[in-house]
Amino acid sequence: MKVFLILALGASFFIAQPAWAATPPFIPTNGKLLIIGEQEDSMDYYLATVGPVPGGFMFYTSIQLMDGLTSPSDHGGGINNAKYFIDTNPNTVVQLGLYMVGALQDIVKGGYDHNIIKLADWLKKINRPVYLRIGYEFDLPDNNYDPDAYKAAYRYIVDHLRAQGVNNVAYVWHSACLADSPDTFLTWYPGDNYVDWFGVSIFNPLQIAKAKTFLKVARLYHKPFMIAESTPAGCVSTQAKREWFKHFFDFINEEGIKVVCYINCNWDTYPIFTSMNWGDSQVQDDQEILLRWRKQIKNGFLQSSPDLFNKLSGKYSA
Repeated sequence: MKVFLILALGASFFIAQPAWAATPPFIPTNGKLLIIGEQEDSMDYYLATVGPVPGGFMFYTSIQLMDGLTSPSDHGGGINNAKYFIDTNPNTVVQLGLYMVGALQDIVKGGYDHNIIKLADWLKKINRPVYLRIGYEFDLPDNNYDPDAYKAAYRYIVDHLRAQGVNNVAYVWHSACLADSPDTFLTWYPGDNYVDWFGVSIFNPLQIAKAKTFLKVARLYHKPFMIAESTPAGCVSTQAKREWFKHFFDFINEEGIKVVCYINCNWDTYPIFTSMNWGDSQVQDDQEILLRWRKQIKNGFLQSSPDLFNKLSGKYSA
């Protein structure tokens, strides 16, 4: 019964799509796109020791503060500095997580309209494709997002960015990937006219099975699918990390995942993560993992290049 319900919903939403939304933007037309996150020092370390420059970089900001975009910010999880990487890497895309915990009601009341305008101005100014994760990990219990309030805030932000003339953004609906049933996360779905991409987090191998469920729904809804956040959290032993990467790349290659965002950092060095025991996810700190990583990213992953944007669908007018 649940499967038939999803099929019916998928068909009705897809038929209702306007022409401009029929082809979601920024799908790699040949290959996969690699995006690296998230702290300034960890991404600098990646660039210095792994190379080549990836196809994009991942950053975070909040609807409340709109920080980390034009100047550095740090709330205990490492320095977030979008301007630094955008200025020094012109041929890269941006993946941006927009935090809005505790702000849903105020968003739809217009309380953050000034920050939405700031975001719109910044998006237009950087003049490159952006994957925007509005209220990322919508189903994470810690975020405590009421589904109806979340959907209203998500739509409000998209409508206002469009009204401001933003045309270089793909809107990503990003699940924490903890549920087993499609019905669970569909309660947060803002609608086809507001979602360009489905995204998931993968922090442990058990999430891959749940990600496959979410991927099936993405395909029913005719939406491209990305790994929006990934890191071998809690894989403290070298062998556990090696196994994580094996399952990770198997999933990517077997399912043809088009965009992969990996967080390459030592979590234990940042104050807000030290108690979580997530360990070190830097690929360059283990020779076997580094060799596997380099082999995989040479296998069809798009990196930074002058023609990168032309390799993505849904061109926008600069």
